[in-house]
Amino acid sequence: MVDFQSVSKDHSVDQIRPVDSGASSHEGAPGDPALGELLRLAGRGVQGAFAELYDATSRRAFGLALRVVRDPAQAEEVTQEAYLEVWRTSPRFDPDRGSALAWLLTIVHRKAVDRVRSAEASSRRDVAYHQQNQPVDHDATAEAAEASLEARRVRGALQNLTDVQREALELAYFGGYTHTEVATMLDLPVGTAKTRIRDGLIRLRDAMGVGS
Repeated sequence: MVDFQSVSKDHSVDQIRPVDSGASSHEGAPGDPALGELLRLAGRGVQGAFAELYDATSRRAFGLALRVVRDPAQAEEVTQEAYLEVWRTSPRFDPDRGSALAWLLTIVHRKAVDRVRSAEASSRRDVAYHQQNQPVDHDATAEAAEASLEARRVRGALQNLTDVQREALELAYFGGYTHTEVATMLDLPVGTAKTRIRDGLIRLRDAMGVGS
């Protein structure tokens, strides 16, 4: 539930209360046109519209964040950050380019992936500091270097995918969702979601030079 201490015409939010992990009685279904209308009203600064949008979608958004970051506290933070961005950018939502729920979940997923990448970067800095200040274990150093190179190869290869392929692939393999769940989140037929994931994997394999 969103608790607005103040809502101004420039779409600022002073406080959003923590995500309620319980079921919402009116949670929006994928492609629900009412969610698009709530986004449109929120973009126009209509008080209460964003609160209704949050109540209708926050449980699903939190679930996605949790599956990516694997930590409830961090998932809650990611969800709040995502909704703040949704609030600020709601005037940019274009219903002709997809459903409101898919647009919102894309923002949540991006925030969650950014959080994971930030944690990985922090971990790498800690490892580097430890290695610089401890006697060198050559075997461990070689393994760490190999893992780091492989991670960079994967990230680089992902950039060769189209946006829709990368989005579907990240949800399926980084988010841990099934093809059916990916299709639901992106408001796509299951066959289309499977095709995007399959084509993305083929393109990723080719970019990394992995044999069939």
